[in-house]
Amino acid sequence: MMQDVKLTQYSHGAGCGCKISPKLLDTILKSSRTKVPYPELLVGNDSKDDAAAFDLGNGTSVLSTTDFFMPIVDDPFTFGRIAATNAISDIYAMGGKPLMAIAIFGWPIDKLDAEVGSRVIDGGRSVCEEAGIPLAGGHSIDSPEPIFGLAVTGLAENKNLKRNDTAEEDCEIFLTKGLGIGILTTAQKQGKIADGDIDVAIEAMCAINKVGQEIAQLEGVTALTDVTGFGLLGHLSEICEGSNISAIIKYDKVPVLKNVKKYLAMDCIPGGTRNNFLSYGDKIGPMTHEQQNILCDAQTSGGLLCVVRKESVPAFLEITEKSGLSLESIGQTTKRSEHLIEVH
Repeated sequence: MMQDVKLTQYSHGAGCGCKISPKLLDTILKSSRTKVPYPELLVGNDSKDDAAAFDLGNGTSVLSTTDFFMPIVDDPFTFGRIAATNAISDIYAMGGKPLMAIAIFGWPIDKLDAEVGSRVIDGGRSVCEEAGIPLAGGHSIDSPEPIFGLAVTGLAENKNLKRNDTAEEDCEIFLTKGLGIGILTTAQKQGKIADGDIDVAIEAMCAINKVGQEIAQLEGVTALTDVTGFGLLGHLSEICEGSNISAIIKYDKVPVLKNVKKYLAMDCIPGGTRNNFLSYGDKIGPMTHEQQNILCDAQTSGGLLCVVRKESVPAFLEITEKSGLSLESIGQTTKRSEHLIEVH
């Protein structure tokens, strides 16, 4: 008989909140080695983008990415779904089509039954099926904490390849999912969540970002990325730095999941969110406590952050509406100024 488990009890962190902070990651990735040029590598680590892109020389590029983390929810099948949705999102965020996935699996075999692990894998497999790709293999280890994720291979037409360092001034900014996933999942981990409230976060985390493949066909989408562990302001900062622009965020237009502010008032703030602000807060204009903790909230399997030329907004909204999304602009890009981002 399979164990009745609560997976979050077996991990020190949760979801993308486990990510190393942007500031520490910069230190880790520094290298004294001379950089070897690879002309076919259109997108590598330099721009901190969602996936690598390697030009095949026929007008298309192969995309490669990986993402994995520790449990963010208690149910094994749901954990598998969230982790797989999050990993595949990186391909959609580049404007690509996923082709196949390989599982990354760590399991504390002395603490949790193999049948529980099988449910995690099945959750990941179900999302791969939704994306129309095979879960084609993987690698597993005996680890102190449960770990699951995917390495995903995709394909993109070079003309539709979207990056996070090509945004332009005077564009509109859109976000396809509400913020607050980190706050709600922290409330669950702290035992403060009310019945049903975590379901809002689970629904958001399991919503696949397939629309990215469609909006990438619009030339007027000048930059695209997904919002995960570094929070909205962290990923927008990467866009602004890479593109040498600034941005204004209209806080009252930013979508926020139901009851997030209630749990924020109960101090359900992920450690990753605090680390985020310490890493890039000096690049952001003044904010209130609420704005800081929601806009820097460490998301897991968050939405797509889209920078769209004004003349392309109608076509963009037509595509997103057909995908069941009701979006409005959350801000604009501007000429580079003192701060990368101002919150109004």
